Amino acid sequence: MSQTETHAKVAGDTLWRNGWYRFAAQLPSPNFGPRPRHCHIDLIVLHSISLPPGQYGGHEVQDLFTNQLDWQADPYFQSIQGITVSSHFYIRRQGELIQFVSCDDRAWHAGTSNYRGRSNCNDDSIGIEFEGLEGERFEPAQYATLNALCAGIMQRYPIEHLAGHEHIAPQRKHDPGKGFDWLCVQNSLALHHRYLPSSVQL
Repeated sequence: MSQTETHAKVAGDTLWRNGWYRFAAQLPSPNFGPRPRHCHIDLIVLHSISLPPGQYGGHEVQDLFTNQLDWQADPYFQSIQGITVSSHFYIRRQGELIQFVSCDDRAWHAGTSNYRGRSNCNDDSIGIEFEGLEGERFEPAQYATLNALCAGIMQRYPIEHLAGHEHIAPQRKHDPGKGFDWLCVQNSLALHHRYLPSSVQL
């Protein structure tokens, strides 16, 4: 192992323990499974979510990802009743970071999907949810948290691609949408344009 690789491993080990990120609050979800053997975790998928849509600051997203959502609490919830989903991370409007699933495991965030010539993106991706509404703008504190998180993920996993849910499931999903600032992420992480979907390359 080279000196550079050794330093990277030491840095990664201080940030991660069994796929759990040091700077995230842990709220384990039962909605996960093992990744396929020999999978190559090289994709970060960015999402947006709010429950009910457009309402922020509550605990409903956390409840959804941990199977504790009260389906009768809002009429909208009845349209999603019974779904079992999760994401690895959730970034709230003020930048708070919550982790639900170890990044070593397979979270249930992508659904039917295809990207970079591979289907079933849950198998080899890390999912990050922004508290927000697709197409709307997100908060500076959220980008600060996201950029630090992505830097940490890229120390630990061989990430080669970042994409939105809209890029891996374009017939079904539209998040995070036009309000998402890809340039902010690209500049903060000093990413070559090849890391980003062709439709957002700047």
